[in-house]
Amino acid sequence: MNLQRPNGNDATKTFNRSKSVVPGSGLCSRCVDGCRGNCEVFKSTFRGREVIYPGPFGDITAGGDKDYPIDYSHLNIQGYALGAEGLPKGVEGSPDTATFPKVDTETEYGWEKKVKMKLPIFTGALGSTEIARKNWEHFAVGAAISGVTLVCGENVCGIDPKLELDKNGKISKAPDMDRRIELYKRFHDGYGEILVQMNVEDTRLGVAEYLRKKHNLETIELKWGQGAKCIGGEIKVKSLERALELQKRGYIVTPDPSVHANQQAFKDGAIKEFERHSRLGFVSEEAFMNEVKRLRDLGFKRITLKTGAYAMRELAMAIKYSSIAGIDLLTIDGAPGGTGMSPWRMMEEWGIPTFYLQALTYEFCQRLSQKGMRVPDIAIAGGFSSEDHVFKVLAMGAPYVKAVCMGRALMIPGMVGKNIGTWIKENKLPPNVSEFGSTVKEIFVCYEELADKYGKDINDMPLGAIGIYSFSQKIKVGLQQLMAGSRNFCLNTISRKDIMSLTQEAAKVSGIAYVMDAYRQEAESVLNGK
Repeated sequence: MNLQRPNGNDATKTFNRSKSVVPGSGLCSRCVDGCRGNCEVFKSTFRGREVIYPGPFGDITAGGDKDYPIDYSHLNIQGYALGAEGLPKGVEGSPDTATFPKVDTETEYGWEKKVKMKLPIFTGALGSTEIARKNWEHFAVGAAISGVTLVCGENVCGIDPKLELDKNGKISKAPDMDRRIELYKRFHDGYGEILVQMNVEDTRLGVAEYLRKKHNLETIELKWGQGAKCIGGEIKVKSLERALELQKRGYIVTPDPSVHANQQAFKDGAIKEFERHSRLGFVSEEAFMNEVKRLRDLGFKRITLKTGAYAMRELAMAIKYSSIAGIDLLTIDGAPGGTGMSPWRMMEEWGIPTFYLQALTYEFCQRLSQKGMRVPDIAIAGGFSSEDHVFKVLAMGAPYVKAVCMGRALMIPGMVGKNIGTWIKENKLPPNVSEFGSTVKEIFVCYEELADKYGKDINDMPLGAIGIYSFSQKIKVGLQQLMAGSRNFCLNTISRKDIMSLTQEAAKVSGIAYVMDAYRQEAESVLNGK
C-alpha cells in the first residue's frame, strides 16, 4: 500500500515543501520557521475551515485517492475456449453465432414494474452542487440518448433561487427541477428513467408531492447517505444574502450568516463563502416502512434507496428493510467515492471501501435469500470508470447486482464534450483533440450515428451529451468483448466463477476463488480423464 500524505493533496491545493514526510502525520520531517508553505497546516493557519474542502467549488469534482489493501484490480476476469451461455433460444454456439457484437448488454431493475436500460450503468446523484447545475443539460440529454437512468440528487428544489412556497411552506413552484426533468424527458426513448433523490429537507419541503403532481414521475429515491461522506449534502454559497435565504428555508448554514461577526468578516473579505449543509437522517424500520407506504400512496410506482459506506449494521438494515418493503433498487455506495463537495479528509478516512462493502453485500443477500426472502435488485457505486469494472462488479455480486452506478466517470465526458464546443468556437482546440479534426463531425466519432437517429434534433443536442453517448458506446463494446471472451452473451449468465482473486487476501474477503484454485477440479478431471 502506498504511503498517504494527509497534509497535502492537489484536491485542497496544498503540498509539502520537504521531500521527506512523516508517514503518519503528513508533516514535513523538517519544519522550518519561515517556510512559505503550502501544506494543509500552513494554509489552515489563515484560511481555517475552508481547507476542509476540495476546490474551487463548482469547477471541480474530487475523488478520494487512498490506496486500500484490496481493490478490484485484485480480481481478474476468466476467459474460456469453449461454450456460449445466454444466446437467444434455439441458437447453438459456434464461431458464426457467438460473435461479440451479438452480446446483449441490456439490464433491468425493479420489483414488479421494471425499468430497462441499454447498459448496466447509470449516473450518480447529480444534485445541488454547482458543477451539476451548470452542466445539467449535457448530463441529462447524454443519459437519455444512452438509454440509462439519470439520478437527480438531493436539495435541488431547496436551493433554487426562484423556488416558491405556499402558505404551508410546501413547494408550489420549482423552476430548476422543472428544467432538469424536461431536458431528460425530451430525448428519453423508453430506456432508463429520471428519478429524484429525497433527503430530510426535501421531505419537509414536499418534493415528492410536487414531483407527482407536476411531472407524474414514477420513481423516487430515498437517501440514507453516500460513499464520499458520512454527513448530509453540502454546497458553498458566495453571497451573504443567499446564505441568509437558505438559512430561512431551514438549512444549516455555516458560519452562521445571522451572526454580526460573520457578516462583518464577509464584508471585510475574510469570509468569502458560506456552507449550506443538510441534516443527518435517523433511520428506524418503522419510520422507513411508513415513508415507503406514504410515497406509494402518493402514486409512485417504484421506490429506490441509496445508502453509503456505513458500518455493517446499516448495510444489513438497508438490505433487509429494502427486502421487506419491496424496494425496487438499492444502490450501495462505497468509500472513498467522488464528490462535488465533501470534506476531503472525511473522503479519505471514513467508511467501508467499495470492494469490502460489496463482499459484505453479497454475504448478506445470500443469507436473506437462504431464508426465502426476496432480495432487492442491487447497484454498486464507488470509484468505477471502465468496462472491466462493470464486469467484475456484476460477477462478484451475481445474481443480485444488476448495474453499476458511475459518478465522475459519466460526468467527465459531459464536461469534455461541452468544452470541445467552446474550444472550437474560440479556435483553441488542444493538440490531443485537433489531431482528429477541427469540426464537430470530425471529432465526435458517434456524431453521424446520432444524426441518423435524431435528424434535425441533433442541432439541439449539447455536445456534452454526445460525449456521454460516445463514452457509453466505449463501455458497451468493451463489455461485449469481455463478456464474449468469458462466453456470456447476456448479463444474466455472468457468475462469480467468471472472475478469480489474484491474492489470497482478496479471496478471503470476497469469497472469489484464488487464481491457483479456480477451476482446479475441472482441470484435474481433464488431466485424469481417459
